[in-house]
Amino acid sequence: MPRLGRPVPVPAAGCNCAVCPFFIDNPDAVEPVCSGSSSSCEYCGCSRAEDLRPALADPVASSACSRCPIRCGSRSDIAAWMEDIGGTMHFTGLRIPGTLPELPPFIPQVDGHDIAALDAQLQWPAYAVGLRRVISPATHKVYPRFQGTTARQALGLRSEQRAILVGYAEDPLVEAYWTRRVEDRLAEQLAEQEWDLVLTPNASMYFNQPRAENLINMRRNLMMASELAAAGVAAVPNCYWLRLEDLDRYLDWLDETRPPALAVNLQTFRTQVDWEEMALPGLTYLAATLPEDLPIVLTGASRADRIASLQALFPGGRLRLISQNPLQYARHGAVMTAGGRVDTQARTEDLFTANVRFYAGLAAGGQQQGIGGGHGLR
Repeated sequence: MPRLGRPVPVPAAGCNCAVCPFFIDNPDAVEPVCSGSSSSCEYCGCSRAEDLRPALADPVASSACSRCPIRCGSRSDIAAWMEDIGGTMHFTGLRIPGTLPELPPFIPQVDGHDIAALDAQLQWPAYAVGLRRVISPATHKVYPRFQGTTARQALGLRSEQRAILVGYAEDPLVEAYWTRRVEDRLAEQLAEQEWDLVLTPNASMYFNQPRAENLINMRRNLMMASELAAAGVAAVPNCYWLRLEDLDRYLDWLDETRPPALAVNLQTFRTQVDWEEMALPGLTYLAATLPEDLPIVLTGASRADRIASLQALFPGGRLRLISQNPLQYARHGAVMTAGGRVDTQARTEDLFTANVRFYAGLAAGGQQQGIGGGHGLR
């Protein structure tokens, strides 16, 4: 990890807000960005959090910290983690220049196989693939098929079709990307692959984690986007939030920089409670406060009522939706209709075509069904 050559502020051990340099009510805070510890945290009972002795005096706890995936003020190596993110929780100085390419309102996310066959009837202008289709979850290396070639060529897309990388993945792969990104020149490799757009990898945030983990991950998400943009990638940062203050920090940051768009991964808001109590209020606040011409790229919304809500929040062609549902349903012999999922006997390519057109109709504010060409559903 890099060394800054100067002391860096670190979260207080044991989530002690009174002495934390990030607590907004601490008069001595150097970066007052946090309103306090999380009451739902399930990690504050670990051995290090309960034992506030210096880490060097407790080698057993220090060893336990090195195996823990959570960053908190009680970690023996928390100063190294703070140095790794630049010694600050602020977003200041993280620039993400670039321009959003022309994209359709709806972009199907596929698994990278047989795109030419899936696209034969559609001739769709853009396709997306996830990070685990490009970087192996097992080796954490870029797959050979994406080395020394462009993403468009590797996926078998035509020259006029857009290739989008959705950098979202399970936590171990995102953590591996962060750890290996400099040594393996991952930003440069993605730039060489000439993706038309990259939704940048996103470190997760959960209510049951220490607040320091949330703050570090917000900074890391923007850092990964900034590094990709510096390498020449059209990068869109992912925005996660748990509190109103998180959203306000993003808005303050947007006052000083202008990314091509802002992205939100909605795949984890599966239940109605999650949607109504977390996702929708935050999106509503963003819709009311973001620059009116800033595009929004949302991944994971698949229900017609939710897509309608998103259309109402972000009108005027600002919204881009990405979803895996058309292919997932098609692979399982199902087509989406206004009445819901219908299992049927048809070719995967026909089902995929119908599903993409259905979701494209929703994304455009209406509903379109059916497929083109000579193959009908039966």
